[in-house]
Amino acid sequence: MLELDVERIAHGGVAVARHDGRVVFVADAIPGERVRVQVTDAGRDRFWRAETIEVLTASPDRREHVWPEASVDRAPERRAGGAEFGHIGMARQRALKGEVLADALARMGGVDRRVEVEPVEDALAPGVDADAGTGWRTRVRLHVAPDGTVGPYAARSHRVVPVGSLPLASAELAALAPLDRALAGADAVDLVAPSDGDPALVVRTPEDRDEDSPTITERVGDRSFTLQRDGFWQVHRGAAATLTAAVRAAVDADAFDPAADNQDLYGGVGLLAAALGDRFGVATRITSVEADPRATEHAGANLAEWVGARAVTDRVDRHLERLVDRGERALRGATVVLDPPRSGAGRAVVERLAALGPEQVVYVACDPVALARDVATFRAHGYGLETVRAFDLFPNTHHVEAVARLRAIV
Repeated sequence: MLELDVERIAHGGVAVARHDGRVVFVADAIPGERVRVQVTDAGRDRFWRAETIEVLTASPDRREHVWPEASVDRAPERRAGGAEFGHIGMARQRALKGEVLADALARMGGVDRRVEVEPVEDALAPGVDADAGTGWRTRVRLHVAPDGTVGPYAARSHRVVPVGSLPLASAELAALAPLDRALAGADAVDLVAPSDGDPALVVRTPEDRDEDSPTITERVGDRSFTLQRDGFWQVHRGAAATLTAAVRAAVDADAFDPAADNQDLYGGVGLLAAALGDRFGVATRITSVEADPRATEHAGANLAEWVGARAVTDRVDRHLERLVDRGERALRGATVVLDPPRSGAGRAVVERLAALGPEQVVYVACDPVALARDVATFRAHGYGLETVRAFDLFPNTHHVEAVARLRAIV
């Protein structure tokens, strides 16, 4: 056991302390606290990992954990994962996420920018307790142990732990979850609560993993989107509407050309392409690119009213390579929206995109480090960060969503 003074928060939701000059990443602690920890990984020369066992001097921002099964009062191996900030007051959670994003942009992106993380507006998220950060998840995956026990994985492991509650889940999913049942022979349980229609409980077995799922409908304002039940959709009840508004606001209207070869990369079922179409009119020309053919099929239908819209099934890097083959600066005058996976767009995509010369790029990011790395690559190829906003779409976790606009550096 060690007693450590916690200095700051790190990417990934763990805090940073030091012992004899060595960095120690500490789970379940808050900067400014003194904690007693159990070292769980001392096999590295540069840093160790540790779990908080006891809080000796608590931060004024520490609160009772919103998920009792994830509390520091439990043995580390029995703490449920997925709510690693649940012991921190909401305002401090957002401040810490802003610090992580600003630090990543400075160290990796070469940009000094203070970022305030904005909560989801109450009107966009009915049923969510904004003060507690609970009731927002409309998708939950639980796992099944060999003995049939249903529950989440323990933090930083693949060990199923039994729980009696799911406070981050929407009320209808929390009521539907089979936490008191044994499901021997299954390996996962999916809970889905679309904004239009009844919630569903889906028991997964190895035999039916490839089974085609039925379609569901999600609503964003007055617009409907069709997608597969197991397809990608934003998890927070108000996330899709929040990002729709944020992307619309991020686009510089004076620089937007509806007739240009505008692009929606990693487009899914067309959410952000529709955001542009609704702002700039049905004649807006936009190509939505997505590698999942089922999502592309739905995107085509979801975008059908825009005469200039089309949906393409392709990998983004390959799609951009074909555009490069058309000639230098093939996207001159265009606006590009991209919403890559957590790993980011990556160097190859950013380099190809910059070479195509779009007028502006709106980047939706769910990982601050991946965003910062891509911002650095954009800067190296002539595009600078103009604006960035951040949104708390994952309360009580370390995750944060950002929407950035980049333009050619004059």
